[in-house]
Amino acid sequence: MEQKAKPAKKAAGKKVSESLGFGRVNYYLIALGLAFIVVGYIALASGSITLAPILLVLGYCVILPVALLIKDRWSNKAAEIPSEN
Repeated sequence: MEQKAKPAKKAAGKKVSESLGFGRVNYYLIALGLAFIVVGYIALASGSITLAPILLVLGYCVILPVALLIKDRWSNKAAEIPSEN
């Protein structure tokens, strides 16, 4: 009798960075964007009408979208190389 090969099971304990596709650079940029936003709101609360909008626009419209869109070219090098099994 011939036995059929079972399909390989996916690892249940994947890291969050592997499942989302984000690398270390993405997380640093997200943290930087959130820092800009927090400092922008602090500046807004203190009465700054020029610095606060600049920081908020940079945080919301520049840094966070860039952090979500760029792909870290060093994070998944092992996944790009096909195995010869």
